[in-house]
Amino acid sequence: MPRALLSVSDKNGLVDFAKGLVELGWELISTGGTAKALRGAGLAVRDVSDVTGFPEMLDGRVKTLHPGVHGGLLARRDLPDHMAAISEAGITPIDLVAVNLYPFADTIRKQGVTPEEAIEQIDIGGPSMLRSAAKNFAAVTVIVDPGDYERVLAGLTDKHDDPEMRRDLAEKVFEHTAAYDAAIGAWFAGNRGEIFPDRLLCALERKQTLRYGENPGQLAAFYDEEGAGGLSALVQKGGKELSFNNLLDLEGALFATDAFGEDICCAIVKHTTPCGIATGSTALEAYKKALACDPVSAFGSAISFTVPVDDEAANAVASLFVECVVAPSFSEGALEALGRKKNLRVLEGKAQWDRDALDYKRVRGGMLVQQRAESVGDENQWNVVTARQPTDDERRDMLFAWRAVASVKSNAIVLARDSATIGIGAGQMSRVDAAFMAVHKAKAVGHETAGSVLGSDAFFPFRDGIDQAAEAGVRAIIQPGGSVRDEEVIAAANEHGIAMVFTGQRQFRH
Repeated sequence: MPRALLSVSDKNGLVDFAKGLVELGWELISTGGTAKALRGAGLAVRDVSDVTGFPEMLDGRVKTLHPGVHGGLLARRDLPDHMAAISEAGITPIDLVAVNLYPFADTIRKQGVTPEEAIEQIDIGGPSMLRSAAKNFAAVTVIVDPGDYERVLAGLTDKHDDPEMRRDLAEKVFEHTAAYDAAIGAWFAGNRGEIFPDRLLCALERKQTLRYGENPGQLAAFYDEEGAGGLSALVQKGGKELSFNNLLDLEGALFATDAFGEDICCAIVKHTTPCGIATGSTALEAYKKALACDPVSAFGSAISFTVPVDDEAANAVASLFVECVVAPSFSEGALEALGRKKNLRVLEGKAQWDRDALDYKRVRGGMLVQQRAESVGDENQWNVVTARQPTDDERRDMLFAWRAVASVKSNAIVLARDSATIGIGAGQMSRVDAAFMAVHKAKAVGHETAGSVLGSDAFFPFRDGIDQAAEAGVRAIIQPGGSVRDEEVIAAANEHGIAMVFTGQRQFRH
């Protein structure tokens, strides 16, 4: 009679799977709560202590760490010496293991969890059994994911020996236990305040295999951090399957609106950088103001709203070719209007993330890791450095421009008026070129640059950027400051009667 050892914290599907095994003539061995659940379903189960000849001890910390279990899992069926050794020791082979681990990651996410409570959720016996069974996958079937019960049961019912399936399941086990240990290691580091431990382990789970990467011919997939939310928490309400570039642009669009918090804001993003950002009294007004910044570049864009999208805003968006639109929610009429655009991907949710999470950038042979940039817009740290003070309206637009420029690729300059971008200069090799591009883009669509506010993601190294802004009629500038030529730059602003604020905070986005 084949033997199965079942010991799970996640009991979804457990009883049906166990019943299927019993109907196929399997003997069940189990522990604690799992055994209780199976007996409650009327199934005959042997306690693991009957197999080991040793009772559970230390409040359940020790129950399966015994040769009676691991000898039965690790013995190679093709080696007579192995089989003779376990026979002499009175150990019977175990042919299937279904184990999932104490919910450590779920536990540490709860508010108020103590270190002692977290440590008690570090599973020892479970990973040991999984690894023993996975190592001997040639003879033992190992299941760590309840989603695999049906697949395994179908194979056993057909009496079809499938070594490739056992290999796949074993691979899944080692990935799972590695991720489990990574979460524990990260918790220990975080618990002592270490941001950058000696070994940084990042466990990712494949969410979606993509048709291709940035370009056809590049294989690609989307992985997420388990339990982290983010893009994987969005619910797609319509449109084609998301592509690699769609996901990048969605991230760019959400990043652009993040800085505006609960304000009614709309960001239109192309190739991960904004071509229009605005706030307004309604979603429709914010969208129209954002679109007016650069309606040509908005073709094929991704759009993010910080507020629910109603019928009016959806009808306006639907009149433009858009790849993706994301918002906390959509009205029924909005979904109907957007649904008429068959290729438009509609994503619902907030895609929140942990602001303390690290930011990773891949380089050949390694990874650059940094803290995420601090949230922008703290006016308490501003310093007016010019003779002229900004007016209240200019100060309002300065705050908007400072938030907006944070999401624009460096070197970055934005021109703003009435809480909307009117010109964006992104990704230029010099700051004066970024300023020129912002003015050029604004004038190309008919915006009046006179009286506007300029936001710069980093300091002006020379006065030429200020002179160019003055020529366009800019009346106020917000920038980090910190250049060796700050005095020269301030003097230029004073010559032109421009109010200028230093924030003391750079916002490069490479």
